[in-house]
Amino acid sequence: MGAPLLTSAQFHTTVAQLQQLPADGLPEVAFVGRSNAGKSSAINKLCNRNRLAFASRTPGRTQALNYFSLGAAGTVGAAYLVDTPGYGYAVAPGEVRRQWSGLAGRYLGERSQLRGVVLMVDIRRLIGERDVDLLRWIAPDIPLLVLLTKADKLTRMHQRKALDEARDQIAALGLPNPVSLLLFSSPKGTGLEAARKQIEDWLAPGEPVVPEPVDEPAQIRGTA
Repeated sequence: MGAPLLTSAQFHTTVAQLQQLPADGLPEVAFVGRSNAGKSSAINKLCNRNRLAFASRTPGRTQALNYFSLGAAGTVGAAYLVDTPGYGYAVAPGEVRRQWSGLAGRYLGERSQLRGVVLMVDIRRLIGERDVDLLRWIAPDIPLLVLLTKADKLTRMHQRKALDEARDQIAALGLPNPVSLLLFSSPKGTGLEAARKQIEDWLAPGEPVVPEPVDEPAQIRGTA
């Protein structure tokens, strides 16, 4: 399965309650990340679209799952990308955070169609407390791809240092999930093809749900 699968993405539906989730059984990959981590930009770049996903003008306010369909329904390769609400924004009221847990949190922990989760982390801030909270929601058999976004903001030396620090952070958590890390920049296209390949491999019918070493020096396993 090649890059054309992701570039076929189009908006499908918005889900505000768990009972509204699609019942067609198609495989799904979820995108998660703090507000302003570059999640929308990364989705647009991966799908080669300008405004497929877009950030709310008020961070933390968009509390719904946005589904994007891939391929044609009923055909081999048909699948969904799922854009989850941004989380952890400082001004988000407690009720919004509870809504996030009740919708996106339960989705990540219970959705049987989920084949992988892409976590966006600003490379200048690395993995924070809210990221850790989110990681605890994800079912233990679901593989993770951590994209260190906005990599173009740092020099190569500092990129590598941040990548090593993020690897150590993840390893220290002792997650049961398989985890891969990758430098990513939407403006520069850094990590673009490797990320596309990983996501499409997850969605490939009949393929085991195990991440490939998209960045061999930084590849880690959560159980290591």
